[in-house]
Amino acid sequence: MDKNMFSLKGKVAIVTGACGLIGKEHCSALAEAGAFVVTADINKEQSEKVAAELGSEHLGIAVDVTSKDSLNAAKDAILKKYGRIDILVNNAAINDMFENPLLAGTQSMFENYPLEMWNKSWNVNVSGVFLCSQVFGTAMLEQGGGSIINIASTYGIVAPDQNIYKNEKGEQAFYKSPAYPVTKSAVIGFTKFLASYWGKKNIRVNTLSPGGVENSQDEFFKSNYSNKTLLNRMASKEDYRGAIVFLASDASGYMTGANLVVDGGWTAI
Repeated sequence: MDKNMFSLKGKVAIVTGACGLIGKEHCSALAEAGAFVVTADINKEQSEKVAAELGSEHLGIAVDVTSKDSLNAAKDAILKKYGRIDILVNNAAINDMFENPLLAGTQSMFENYPLEMWNKSWNVNVSGVFLCSQVFGTAMLEQGGGSIINIASTYGIVAPDQNIYKNEKGEQAFYKSPAYPVTKSAVIGFTKFLASYWGKKNIRVNTLSPGGVENSQDEFFKSNYSNKTLLNRMASKEDYRGAIVFLASDASGYMTGANLVVDGGWTAI
C-alpha cells in the first residue's frame, strides 16, 4: 500500500467550527497529514489561537456559517493566501443547551420545545452546511476538484434512546430534543444530493457520523451511553482523527455519497 495515499501535503483545508472539542482535533489531524489548515469559527480571536497552535503556515479566520457574505469574504481571504481550496470539513453545529439543569427535563420535552431553538439549529446545522458547500465548493469546481466532508451523527441514523438520559434514580434528567437528530439526518441526505450533483466534476462529498464523545458528562450518562456501544465506552476526542484524514485524502478516492459511521458499534444493534 502506498502510504502517500493518506498524505495531504500541499492541500488547503478549511474546517468550520474549528474551536470546538472535535473541531480542534480535525484541524490537528489534517495539519499533521500535511495540509494547510484554515481554522474557521465565529470567534476570530479563538480561531487565530487554534491556527497559531498548529503553526505559522496555517490561517485563523472568523466565519458566520449562516451568512453568505461572511463566507464569501473567507473564501476570498483563503484564495488570496493559498490560491486554492481542496478540503472542506463542515463541522460547525449547535446542540441544544438549557440554561437551568433543574428545568431541562421539562423544557427539552417535545411538547414544550421552542420553535426558536428548532430554527436556530436548522440555520446552523443545515443551512450552514448548504452555504459553506455552495461557497467553498464553487471554488473547488473552478479548480477541478476537491473533497467535502459533512459531520453528521449517529442520531442522524437512529432515533435517540431517551433512556440514557435517566439518572441513577430513574428520573428523566433531560430529553434529547428533536432539532439535533433531524438536522443531522438532513445533513446525510444533503451529502447524497451533492455527491450526485458534483460527481462528474471530481468533487467528492461524504459524511462522517461520529458517536458521543466523553467530555465531563455526568457519570450516570457516561455509563448509560457506554452500555449501548459494542466497545463499552464513549469516544475519546482523538477517535475521529484517522477518519477525517481518510475522507480528505486520496485513500478514499473512490468514495462519494457515503456515510462513514465511527460510533463504537452504537448503531450495529
